[in-house]
Amino acid sequence: MELLADNNVRVWFDETLLKEDVSRCFDVDFWQQKDAILGSATGRGTTWFVQTDTVPAALRHYRRGGLFGKLVADSYFFSGWENTRSAQEFNLLQYIKAQGIAVPRPLAARAIRDGMTYRADLLVEKVDGAKDLVDILMQTSLPADKYREIGELVRKLHDAGVCHTDLNIHNILLDDKGVFWLIDFDKCGRRNGESWKAANLSRLLRSFRKELGKRAINWQESDWAELLKGYEG
Repeated sequence: MELLADNNVRVWFDETLLKEDVSRCFDVDFWQQKDAILGSATGRGTTWFVQTDTVPAALRHYRRGGLFGKLVADSYFFSGWENTRSAQEFNLLQYIKAQGIAVPRPLAARAIRDGMTYRADLLVEKVDGAKDLVDILMQTSLPADKYREIGELVRKLHDAGVCHTDLNIHNILLDDKGVFWLIDFDKCGRRNGESWKAANLSRLLRSFRKELGKRAINWQESDWAELLKGYEG
């Protein structure tokens, strides 16, 4: 990891993955000028998919959700550079990847301080040829062995001491090689103890049930039992 520091800006980046000018890689106009925009997705904000010199990547600006987000869209209280959401997610992804768990590689993270607050951005590897579980289950069902693979993946994450605070089926991807990935580690982190692991699994189960009610996905309760078999080894 390399660090680019200015009075009010910090950029953390992986020089083996990011060959572009790190001071400009968070600027959408920069990628447009390079004709390197692959597409975009809209959620809480717009995520831009860009083609870097090494890998396709996803560029995200951190935005608040909920009612408070309507008042303060993208500013957060500053309590130290390493405590910024971008630095924490960048460092966490590096740690998880080092444990051999399938998560996107982080390319760069930025925080810009303005007095007592900051704004932040993150550039991570785009999982090419992947769809989230909601998209997949709207089209087809998954065999039992794939659910066991999901359980094994979550268990690896928990064994590494990482709590995914938003573990749901939108944040589990399946690529065109049949490999499952975990994404979106904003506000996640390493934890001690055991109780949070059960809460993580309960959140994932709720997301299956929620999407079943909303979209009639190809899922049934017996699929959860297979996932638990994978989790329990």
